[in-house]
Amino acid sequence: MEEKELQELQELKKLRDAGHLVEMKLEFQNNIDNPPITPKEMFAQASSGDVATMEYWNDIWLANIKANKEKFGSFAAHSIGKFYNHFQYKPCIVAGAGPSLKRNGHLLKDRGGIGLISCLHNFHFMEDNSVDVDFYVTLDAGEVTSEEVSEGGKNTPEFYWERTKTKKLLAFIGTSPRLLEKWQGEIYFFSASIPSKKFNDEVFKIEKFNCNLSTGGNVLGACLYAAKGIMGANPIVFVGADFCFSYMHKFHAWDSKYDAKLGNVVKMTDVYGNKVLSWQSYANFKAWFDQVTLSVPGIWINCSEGGTLGAFPEGNIIGIKQMKLVNLFDQYTMSRHLEDQCLRPETEQTTILF
Repeated sequence: MEEKELQELQELKKLRDAGHLVEMKLEFQNNIDNPPITPKEMFAQASSGDVATMEYWNDIWLANIKANKEKFGSFAAHSIGKFYNHFQYKPCIVAGAGPSLKRNGHLLKDRGGIGLISCLHNFHFMEDNSVDVDFYVTLDAGEVTSEEVSEGGKNTPEFYWERTKTKKLLAFIGTSPRLLEKWQGEIYFFSASIPSKKFNDEVFKIEKFNCNLSTGGNVLGACLYAAKGIMGANPIVFVGADFCFSYMHKFHAWDSKYDAKLGNVVKMTDVYGNKVLSWQSYANFKAWFDQVTLSVPGIWINCSEGGTLGAFPEGNIIGIKQMKLVNLFDQYTMSRHLEDQCLRPETEQTTILF
């Protein structure tokens, strides 16, 4: 970044810390029929870091898979496939750990019968806000995943691990064994779509387990594929799907280690048409999600109320409906206005909905 931009960031941080910044009035960008790049180009961008990722994680993945195989005996016996069509003909919310979750995540506790699949990193946030999550998902193989369960929470790590007793975890077979040891609830496994025949051959030597999730290299991608591809949900509703820092340069809905130093960033356009900062890896994740919504049949609704999903400088792609979460819930609860005349028909007042 240029020196001038760094100075602007520092001044903005000073204002924020002093409490002088107020929330802007935001309106979604206009829709565009087609994005400025094709789904094929989006996929190429999303895949640009695959080789480096595989080289770095290859040995760690295999070591973790072997350790988890020894502990659980059979991945197939604990497969995510047990939830095939679990949400068929039903909506499902998939929750990322973006900063916008602070704006509306507390509303998820009153979502009625709508399904909810969340990134594991949100565990403490959901527990602190009394949100009952149907499934948590973990994809990363590193030790950091254990720390993230409680990072930014109001309680101790021990409190949150105790709370896992009644929760379901969907885990990549290469998940850190230490994380799975701490999890006290049910665990179900999936394999990941890794574009390496050599790696997959090594995995099949451990166990030929092929309940595959295509993830785009991102845990929210695993949530999406589980909800849509395995459990058959429609529509899919996104929350916390920012793929960028907030205007206050927060990376999550809570204070985290990523806030102290932004590092090498890129500029992106958010759903309101404002410029935001992100990392190239998250710009690539966003490209994967955009191409999925353009290529896969379904209804896609973004209730993140911020972030870059579906957003371009030219506008928001029309295939992703941008909406406030409270307005989404209104669509499923309009009948509440007719409660009196339906349950107490002797009422003197008549309400006409539309």
